[in-house]
Amino acid sequence: MSAGAPSRSHLVVIPSYNPGPLVYETVRAARAQWSPVWVVVDGSNDGTRDGLERMAGADPGLRVLALETNSGKGAAVLHALRLAAAEGYSHALTMDADGQHPAASIPEFMAASQRAPEAMVLGVPRFDASAPALRVQGRRVSNWWANLETLWCGIQDSLFGFRVYPVRPLLEAMRAQRWMRRFDFDPEAAVRLAWRGVPPLNLPAPVRYLRPEEGGVSHFRYWRDNALLSWMHLRLVLGFFARLPLLVAHRVRSSRR
Repeated sequence: MSAGAPSRSHLVVIPSYNPGPLVYETVRAARAQWSPVWVVVDGSNDGTRDGLERMAGADPGLRVLALETNSGKGAAVLHALRLAAAEGYSHALTMDADGQHPAASIPEFMAASQRAPEAMVLGVPRFDASAPALRVQGRRVSNWWANLETLWCGIQDSLFGFRVYPVRPLLEAMRAQRWMRRFDFDPEAAVRLAWRGVPPLNLPAPVRYLRPEEGGVSHFRYWRDNALLSWMHLRLVLGFFARLPLLVAHRVRSSRR
């Protein structure tokens, strides 16, 4: 591995649910760039847990955490964050297990986080021709709502899960309510962290969508997950109105700096 000495402050967290064999490539790519890397197996029944545990047995920079039942991406990340905070880590980079996210960008994102530890470093996806047009267009709607809910604080993309979070503010946000446990995790995390005064720092990152014949696996369900996002934005809009005076005051203070 070329990741060098393990970081004492920043780690990579990869939630994984039935990703198929592509997860091994994803994990190897992440380990080539960083140490430590933690994979949270979220109730997978495709055999990848055993394979990942064998990898971890031969690699001290890799840890596998296993949840017995599928609980959702946010719940998997929360499980890792609790352990990370207990072990003294201050920041976690999250990335998907399905090969969409650019492992080669991990050092750049971690360095940006180390320079601005108070910020959340958000990936801004750069799509190629493999991206489904419906997914690209649909995220614009979610981004518009996320910016409204934060008074346009600077979140350029609310859905892209390749990002670095400060651990303790995110833990506090998740402990304060029972949402953010499934597909709603990424956009709600960005909004709620912005409400807590965590500034966004946006960096471009390439994203690729793999076809099934390339090993690509998607658990996104159009109607189910868009309904979940709609309910999420309704909650956030209500929270936005409750926080509006504080958000306005924060924006005024920021504009005077």
